[in-house]
Amino acid sequence: MASFLIIGAGIGGLTTAHALLQQGHQVRICEAAPELREVGAGVVLGANAMRYLAHLGLQPAIQAKGTPVTRLSLCDHQGNQLQTADPSFFSQKVGYDNLGIHRAALQRALLVGLPTGTVRLGAQFTSFQTTNSGVRAYFADGSQAEADALIAADGLKSPVRTQLLPRVQPRYAGYTCWRAVVDASALHLPEGSSVEIWGNAGRRIGYVPVGQGKVYWFACLNSAEPNSPIFRAFRTTDLQQTFADFPAPIPALLALTTDAQLLWNDILDLPPLPHLAYGRVLLLGDAGHATTPNMGQGAGQAVEDAAVLARCLVATTDIPAAFQAFERRRLPRTTRIVNTSWQLGKLAQLENPALIALRNTFMRLLPQAVSQRQMAWLYEL
Repeated sequence: MASFLIIGAGIGGLTTAHALLQQGHQVRICEAAPELREVGAGVVLGANAMRYLAHLGLQPAIQAKGTPVTRLSLCDHQGNQLQTADPSFFSQKVGYDNLGIHRAALQRALLVGLPTGTVRLGAQFTSFQTTNSGVRAYFADGSQAEADALIAADGLKSPVRTQLLPRVQPRYAGYTCWRAVVDASALHLPEGSSVEIWGNAGRRIGYVPVGQGKVYWFACLNSAEPNSPIFRAFRTTDLQQTFADFPAPIPALLALTTDAQLLWNDILDLPPLPHLAYGRVLLLGDAGHATTPNMGQGAGQAVEDAAVLARCLVATTDIPAAFQAFERRRLPRTTRIVNTSWQLGKLAQLENPALIALRNTFMRLLPQAVSQRQMAWLYEL
């Protein structure tokens, strides 16, 4: 069995640790944060991700922390339906639900069951070097760690990737986003119903149930420049004014949100890379294929990475060869997701009234069966 050093204790890093430990490998996770705080908003785990979590024995615990998404609705800014989808079409074929869950709840569920000492907090990675027998990593506190291989699960702004590919930088999508998770039980929203509203003037908002009466909502606005000082200063009252003409329950969800609950960030992704495997170093999750959130696949693709890597390591004990096999299996799929999500975001954030009218008409006329066929590849059907 081999030893693996994972940089980053996010969804990808924790899931990968489970997968490798179950095969008998030695695993250590080094996380820069001094504590794993309950921060973040909601995520959607598609049926494809839930299937892989089931293979790892993690699906029941995670399922209990979230809410199955049983209806997807896409509307215009007046609330008129553009499209509806029944996720059970895919759930029944795959055998698992699409699940809305708070990121913090997902992270807690993934931490459970890891052996004590697996995760080292406050370990800020600075660099690595390859050795005759593996990889040595260096940390800001002067400590070092050695392993047979290094797995970078350290996110969009991955320091590991920066050392490998210093010219590769995250790509700004042209819009910015606010998120929050609120207790919406008083609104009595339809159970399992997720709604996204494509408005005008580059405005978009949506919400997803994440369990225990809580709802994750997100609101996007076009911004010509990243890190806008105007949008940095936005508070809930600003969002209420900006989306005041949107249909129920949007005004009510915003009214339930405090400034302290707001999370704000520009939407970024990573231009598709030519490689994920670099000898005994592997880029995993957002470190290798960060995507815009428009397809709800970011967390799910990190889970898929973990499962596919485990399978590749079963097929061969040669770690570089296993990493190369991982790249061959994952890169075409993750590249397609990154590119499709990028284009979908451009469509959703349109400002031109004529193009919006054309878009909305097309979406209304698109048969549901055609839409389902277009999405089937996500679930590997």
